[in-house]
Amino acid sequence: MSSGDLVYGRRAVREALRGRREVLELLATERAVAGEEWLAEAKPKVRQDRDLTELVETREHQGVVARVSPFVYADAYDLAAVEKPLLAVLDRVTDPRNLGAVCRSAEGAGATGIVVPAHGSAIVTPAVVRASAGATEHLPIAVVTNLSRYLEEVKGADLWVYGAAGEATSSMWDTDLTGGVALVFGAEGKGLRPLVARTCDALVSIPLSGQIDSLNVSVAAALMLYEAGRQRRSA
Repeated sequence: MSSGDLVYGRRAVREALRGRREVLELLATERAVAGEEWLAEAKPKVRQDRDLTELVETREHQGVVARVSPFVYADAYDLAAVEKPLLAVLDRVTDPRNLGAVCRSAEGAGATGIVVPAHGSAIVTPAVVRASAGATEHLPIAVVTNLSRYLEEVKGADLWVYGAAGEATSSMWDTDLTGGVALVFGAEGKGLRPLVARTCDALVSIPLSGQIDSLNVSVAAALMLYEAGRQRRSA
């Protein structure tokens, strides 16, 4: 298989076939082809399971691998300039599975896109695409050099920046998320960096009723994005 990005996993590859990137080559095992009608219709080249494992260096391919054109990142300022944007901004979330899970939730919630910093953050890789179940093929993702500067530049009357923080006194239920919003989430165990937190218009918490005092970043992002979607539909 020649140059290009690799995508693996049945859902991820199916979304790649439906998405914006060109699928340059499609490989699958006989078992995968027999079990998925859409895959049989795509007429992939049949390969052994071990060949696919060697190619993508993981056994999580589920018998399906595609080579696709390189991922094209969106412009972060264009995302913030649309009418009533709903952005998920990740402050140095390094785990590709968390980034993938946030992408999946954001796409399902109808978010405008995701913004991540260029340094100290996960970006789009085959593992992220797999964890997102292919949501990365439909959701704009942007990278910025300086996250706090970006937030300072885009926030205003038409876009409010809210940071997710467990210690915040205002909850997401009491926060108006019906307008243009950028929701900022910090890394697990670390939270928002101080400068990023100070750049936010306000900090917002997710009410918890149990004994634990925090949520996984992908779960927190899903809850707040869907709460924003609920408020917008009710407005």
